[in-house]
Amino acid sequence: MSQTAPRTVVIIGGGIVGCTTAYYITRHPSFDSSTTKVTILEASAHGAAQGASGKAGGLVARWAYPQSLVDVSFEEHVRLAELHGGAERWGWRYVNCGSWEGRAEAVPESSSREAGEEHEYLNRRKSLEKTLGLEGGKPLKKPQNKTSKLPDDLNWMEEDLTDAYSLMAPPVDTAQVHPYQFTTSMLSLAQERGASFVRGHATRIVTSNGRVTSVEYTDPPTQAAQQLSATHVVLATGAWAASLLPSLPITGTRAHSITILPLSKDLPIAPYVLFTEITLPDGRGGASPEIYARPGPEGEVYACGAGDDAPLPGCVDDVVVDEEACEKVWMEVRGVSRVLRQGSVDRRQACYLPTVLGRRAGPIIGEAEQVARGLVAATGHTCWGICNAPGTARAVAELIMEGEIQCVNLKNMAPKLFL
Repeated sequence: MSQTAPRTVVIIGGGIVGCTTAYYITRHPSFDSSTTKVTILEASAHGAAQGASGKAGGLVARWAYPQSLVDVSFEEHVRLAELHGGAERWGWRYVNCGSWEGRAEAVPESSSREAGEEHEYLNRRKSLEKTLGLEGGKPLKKPQNKTSKLPDDLNWMEEDLTDAYSLMAPPVDTAQVHPYQFTTSMLSLAQERGASFVRGHATRIVTSNGRVTSVEYTDPPTQAAQQLSATHVVLATGAWAASLLPSLPITGTRAHSITILPLSKDLPIAPYVLFTEITLPDGRGGASPEIYARPGPEGEVYACGAGDDAPLPGCVDDVVVDEEACEKVWMEVRGVSRVLRQGSVDRRQACYLPTVLGRRAGPIIGEAEQVARGLVAATGHTCWGICNAPGTARAVAELIMEGEIQCVNLKNMAPKLFL
């Protein structure tokens, strides 16, 4: 793919992978804005990071998967934070990661449904499999050092409701970012070096003689068909990748989450990420929400539940939030944390995580030369897109600017294995 002629790179998708790829291209040692033009094409009318890139938890972990990509991505997260003030700019910090098991107290429901009525959502939910690991990754094993005592500084969970607590990974192995702030920062830094951001819904990748030549898209204000010429096209549309390349085995899992603002600003929320196993009251079964403390003056807390198979809409702006699913997460959090119970829900949201169908695990990264030269796939990151975006972006930038990926061996993620 290396070439001396001018490059015109169109990145389809203004999420974390797309914006970070633009950053790495514009920071490549051989980048020259006079010979390499970078354009990010985003379908949302609201700008960048409107899907999972703005609504995910922001977990960054050395124990994520696939391991080869994680090894590069984690170190790149560290480097980016040091280089651009990530602690202040996008909430970069190391966090404690623990497994919490315990019981929820009965709390009043804020929805109007009758007590005992079954949530339709409960029949559709499925695990996001964040801690299960995949082939080539390093599974996060069930901790053995369980205790009924909470860490002294875990000030937003309840000792009397705790059955077991275990540290799941060393603090140096788990970190976090605020995903929206990280993504928009990458976009801003890329724009400083000449990258362009265009709003439009991509409708077709145009090829000629086995190479990409342009991307067709719909202009939002006029709904007129427009075209961006391209020598390289990066498909970074997450769960929507198959809409432009139907042979990609990509689907979407809808995931719901809420953000909580604690009542008291005087009590700093300790930096913990908790994977929970909750026994619900009144024989209502169990639940396993993830609860992440986030930095900032208000001490925001993020919590997410299981996913579901709701159909993928045509655009990220059309994602439907199931209020029952968000209420369920809030009920679970209220039941185990009296501190958070006094707070309020700031956002109720949903996003789609890109999942690779079939036996082979994703993500899918590399040139899809059997479809067209210059077409690069960068999708299928499941629940680890925030974590693995820097490694993906660095690899794609090397592929475009140097002709091959140098930083990591991604042969088992090559598009030809999936198409």
